Amino acid sequence: MPQIKIYQEDEIPSPMRRIWHAFSDNPFAFAGLWTVVCFLLLALFGPLIAPFAPEQQDPHALLLAPSWDAAGTVEHFLGTDDLGRDIFSRLLHGAHLTFGMALGIVLTALTLGFVIGSISGMMKGLKSSILSHLLDALLSIPSLLMAILVVAVMGPGLENVFWAVGIALTPQFVRAIHQAIHEEKQKEYVTAAKLDGANPFQIFWYVIMPNVWDTVIIQTTLGISAAILDIAALGFLNLGAQAPSPEWGAMVSQGMDNLLTAPWTVTIPGIAILCSVLAINLVGDGLRSALSPINN
Repeated sequence: MPQIKIYQEDEIPSPMRRIWHAFSDNPFAFAGLWTVVCFLLLALFGPLIAPFAPEQQDPHALLLAPSWDAAGTVEHFLGTDDLGRDIFSRLLHGAHLTFGMALGIVLTALTLGFVIGSISGMMKGLKSSILSHLLDALLSIPSLLMAILVVAVMGPGLENVFWAVGIALTPQFVRAIHQAIHEEKQKEYVTAAKLDGANPFQIFWYVIMPNVWDTVIIQTTLGISAAILDIAALGFLNLGAQAPSPEWGAMVSQGMDNLLTAPWTVTIPGIAILCSVLAINLVGDGLRSALSPINN
């Protein structure tokens, strides 16, 4: 039985509900969210629904055009490459290598960056200043260049790409969290908490962090898009996933020899990379707008 309200009172939405309303009112951010969910499902269940194995070759269907072309067939929906491998199946199998690995890399970099950034942000004096200048020096090197340097030392391969991109992205998380905590420490409400007798852990977790989570969320979305681009770029440069891996960047690299005769071997995995990065950026932009003080 629904509760009977005697007095007509305005319902005050919770902060999470206000953020969700502000986010869902943005149609581009909402579309990006659904796209990200679809990519996440493909990363989890793509190999189960793929009609062919990623390395299965069909000598009778070499460079077959996509199904919407007059020369294409429905059996190979997105066409085949120069070895007769189904591009649609390779995209589904490669979703967890590009999109799924990017999520794993960002989760690892976020965990490490959160620990280091939190400790350094709560410090003060010479230690905090030295670490801040060190992070500025590391951030002056682009993440892709840093990843290339690490792969050049460790050697090519997906396992090395995981650590290379993770090492390249960790300073960004450390810097963002360090700067956010350092700025919040200067606020008057932190001083008031100290005067009330709160210990350093209580000040960090219950006073400072509620005002820093928005920075962490936004930096995470930016890190995912950067990780996808770095993984794909390393695969394209033959420094990451090696042939015949169905990783999207490696697929673009493998199709470059047939760019003029069979452009779908390059454009289709390229569109998959573009859509994933665009969806992540739309979600990040929507979260930035929803978490802004104006909406809250």
